[in-house]
Amino acid sequence: MRPARLIAALLLSLALAAPALAGGPGRETLFQVSLLDALLAGDYYGSMNLGQLLKHGDTGLGTFQDLDGEMVVSGGVVYRIDMQGVPHVMPPKTLTPFAQVTFFDSDIILAPPAGLDFPGLKKWLESRLPSRNLFYAVRVKGRFAAIKARSVPAQKPPYPPLLEVVKHQAVFDWQEVDGELVGFISPAYAKGTGAPGWHLHFLSADKTKGGHLLATTLGQVKVEVDLTPRLTIALPIQGPFLKMDLDQDRSKSLHVVEQGKK
Repeated sequence: MRPARLIAALLLSLALAAPALAGGPGRETLFQVSLLDALLAGDYYGSMNLGQLLKHGDTGLGTFQDLDGEMVVSGGVVYRIDMQGVPHVMPPKTLTPFAQVTFFDSDIILAPPAGLDFPGLKKWLESRLPSRNLFYAVRVKGRFAAIKARSVPAQKPPYPPLLEVVKHQAVFDWQEVDGELVGFISPAYAKGTGAPGWHLHFLSADKTKGGHLLATTLGQVKVEVDLTPRLTIALPIQGPFLKMDLDQDRSKSLHVVEQGKK
């Protein structure tokens, strides 16, 4: 076989061996604004507006300039969850210091057993994923027997670290609520850039409730997973990010922040 034909055959065989993904070229990317470690350290200065962010995805999460509430991106609309747990649609010029989005295309659709709590959902779904070394966008939609979520208050410079902010968080408990969880499952090596493991935010179906997920008990829900093998990070090119000390290991702080422990 001639070299050119051999190369063509190898490329064809690799293409056939690769898993089929629902999204087309350019859609299988997790796009991220800044680093979660910078947010943990207190960088709440917005570096990208929502109009720019939505060019890179229609589903995701994050926060806003001054850490003003929790962000849920669903169906190409950005919601800010305030300290009462109420969502507000945000205008395109609003700035974000940290966000993660992707164009969501379902590659895996599953129906978990009703009654699973959050740790149970994690164990159940992770055993069905093809690898622990990929990024996944996740959407859990349907009826939830219970949701525990939180939001955080807006801050003023000089900004305190996020570990101090969550001491003043507002926590919400809802029962028998319809809605969706959106977010990401990231591999262990994402430490420092994002949140290793699970990071989900909640938005109710009637758009009256939401927040950063702390705990849940499932009712009848559908789980959709979007394999996301590409990662793009847009780092701030001005402001305090450039001189921040990001050498520290903030894993312990992240665990407290993600779990919502005061």
